[in-house]
Amino acid sequence: MLIAALILAALAALLHVYIFVMESVTWTSRKTRATFGLSAEEAESTREMAFNQGFYNLFLAIVSVVGIALVLSGPALLGAGLALVIAGVGSMFAAALVLFVSSPGKRGAALKQGTIPALALILLAISALI
Repeated sequence: MLIAALILAALAALLHVYIFVMESVTWTSRKTRATFGLSAEEAESTREMAFNQGFYNLFLAIVSVVGIALVLSGPALLGAGLALVIAGVGSMFAAALVLFVSSPGKRGAALKQGTIPALALILLAISALI
């Protein structure tokens, strides 16, 4: 169960790296604007905010990946690794929940962003019980 949780956490991290790329690197491109439903003017006027937000997503991914690496490194670092994985995917899920509640028009994006981290958290909880 723990390995499945770590795989889901890694997938969530990859998704957040992709979000980082869209927000911090390709924000004003036609494809990214279409993904977020932005005009060229809207993308340009929010570029600085998106750049910063993208790094938040990247840092959540990094925390999760470092946690996964610590868990896999052995029993001595298991607790620290689990704490980092939970912090990373827990924050991803919480951010998706905020988006879901605060922006009804973006609920689809929130579900895409939050489902994998939620499943990772569920599997982590189950693995702690068995």
